[in-house]
Amino acid sequence: MRLDDFRHRKGKEKIIMLTAYDYQIAKILDEEAIDMILVGDSLGMVFQGRQGTKGVTMRDMIYHTRAVARGVKETPIIADMPYKSDSTVEGALRNARRLISAGAQGVKVEGDKSEVIDALIKNGIPVMGHIGLLPQTATAYRVKGKSPEEAKKILDDALHLDEMGVFSMVLESMPEILAKEITETISAPTIGIGAGKYCDGQVLVINDMLGMDPTFSPKYLKRYADVNQTIKKAVREFRQEVMEGRYPDGEHSYR
Repeated sequence: MRLDDFRHRKGKEKIIMLTAYDYQIAKILDEEAIDMILVGDSLGMVFQGRQGTKGVTMRDMIYHTRAVARGVKETPIIADMPYKSDSTVEGALRNARRLISAGAQGVKVEGDKSEVIDALIKNGIPVMGHIGLLPQTATAYRVKGKSPEEAKKILDDALHLDEMGVFSMVLESMPEILAKEITETISAPTIGIGAGKYCDGQVLVINDMLGMDPTFSPKYLKRYADVNQTIKKAVREFRQEVMEGRYPDGEHSYR
């Protein structure tokens, strides 16, 4: 599917996006017909153990984008432009092309960076917008758009990005009513994370929805599995069987 085709799905069919950072998860998502895979700079937190996304480099993003691309046959891959990789138009074009060469079909840019987004789109690079909470520049992780002034700024950003031609837009951590207004106002499909049910699609970080870290529990997160406990159980059983001499047994030994 061409990324521009997602605009035609607005209001007709929900768009499903999940993150992936490695070959095996990407392969599973591709086999399950997820609409888009995001190689997010959230890898800084869930893969590298950082406190935020600012430490993620272009080298990191290229490495993980390549790994994800090896596992994908059909699903479009979107790669985040990491912190400061799009601080100039020239740098953004160079870095976006590197991500496309690594296997992405489009890039995600945080905030209303008019000159950068305009240049990327005019040079044939599809752009996913991202408004609301912006992890790369946020001083605190909180819901955005609760005040009238902040809500107006977010809506204005959405309208501006839509006019520039982003193929979709992530709405992060904002009141549901604001996300609804944006979704009903712009022509680009909206993809929510902590933005309520009225968005045209939804995205979650794969590690979060699988329950890898039980200490991370924002209001919007629903865990669809408890992989943390599954892994711990498997490790305990492996340790016990090795200690007791039950593994490897005859079935798992070469003759």
